[in-house]
Amino acid sequence: MKGIVDLPLAGKRVLIRVDFNVPMDRNGNIAEDTRIRRGMESIRFAADSGARVIVASHLGRPRGQIVPGLSLKPAADHLAALLDRPVRMIGDSIGPDVKKAVEGLAAGDILMLENLRFYPEEQANDEDFARQLADLCDVYINNAFAVSHRKHASVHAICTFVKEKAAGHLLMDELRYFDSAMGAPARPLVAIVGGAKISSKLKALENLLHRVDKVLIGGAMANTFLKASGLFVGDSLVEDEMLQTAEAVMAEARKRGVRFYLPVDAVVTKEIAEDAVGMVVPVQEIPEGWKVADCGPATVRLYAAALANAKTVVWNGPMGVFEMEPFSGGTMGLARHVAACHGLTIVGGGDTDTAIHKAGVASAMGYISTGGGAFLKLLEGESLPAVDALAS
Repeated sequence: MKGIVDLPLAGKRVLIRVDFNVPMDRNGNIAEDTRIRRGMESIRFAADSGARVIVASHLGRPRGQIVPGLSLKPAADHLAALLDRPVRMIGDSIGPDVKKAVEGLAAGDILMLENLRFYPEEQANDEDFARQLADLCDVYINNAFAVSHRKHASVHAICTFVKEKAAGHLLMDELRYFDSAMGAPARPLVAIVGGAKISSKLKALENLLHRVDKVLIGGAMANTFLKASGLFVGDSLVEDEMLQTAEAVMAEARKRGVRFYLPVDAVVTKEIAEDAVGMVVPVQEIPEGWKVADCGPATVRLYAAALANAKTVVWNGPMGVFEMEPFSGGTMGLARHVAACHGLTIVGGGDTDTAIHKAGVASAMGYISTGGGAFLKLLEGESLPAVDALAS
């Protein structure tokens, strides 16, 4: 698979698919710009190389309808400010007006298309829509890792019709760092897996057991493992239909000599709310009518000890309901210990990304992935359809 630096770009029309799906506040302003900052390196590189740059992205879930509040105009303005150069915005993604705007670009100019998902054809991987996007460019660059697990027109079908194609800086970085962690990692390799449900992480867990030395489990999914181990978990969220699966996962870990860690204490509450009252109990003493909302301080100390000799750490999923202050201690505490690791630390998933920024340790992480679903798909041992299409 070629990278953007491998192609001659001067004078060419270069379509760069980015992921500028950034959070917006009530007033339509960008609340957090990490994805724009991380994605703009390839835009700057192409413009500085004398290309005529066309930037394409989606924003939110307009479901094939034009939703003014999901226009990419704020992203275009923000990108222009970060690059310190003009970024022209056009009010469509395809059509004669877009073609005319592209024809009017000079070397180094940047044009941003309107939200691709205003067209239902984008998520339908429609070939005609993809062909119209391809007709806008001489070179296509996929720099949108976060949607590369999808078969969408602007990342998948388009690869059939473009003349030249390559990966952008961000996409190459994502794949390279993941390969460093899972392909030939420095050991011990420790995986931290959190979140609500085993069912959503099962494939990842099964794949990880073939690769890692230790697994640390957190979040509500830990409740299912605890119940499968014979413990009473009160009114906690549990996937009862996954109890046998949880037993099988733990048995496989024992068989492979993978050290499998579960919480030893928990923050429990009768109601998960911002003003709720919680208390810390050993996992063997969760009261009837109470529910687990976070792992406790002893668990954080245990997991810190498990991380002490780690040379590679991969983390996906929080330890509890960290968005609420009474239940943020486990995730925040673990984030600080991961940040203190001397090895390579790779964090993936939207909630985990939010958590490490909340903990103030983002700059101490080795790499923060921009993709939640795409990162999880790699953890499952699966390839990414858009990357496969780009490499074909």
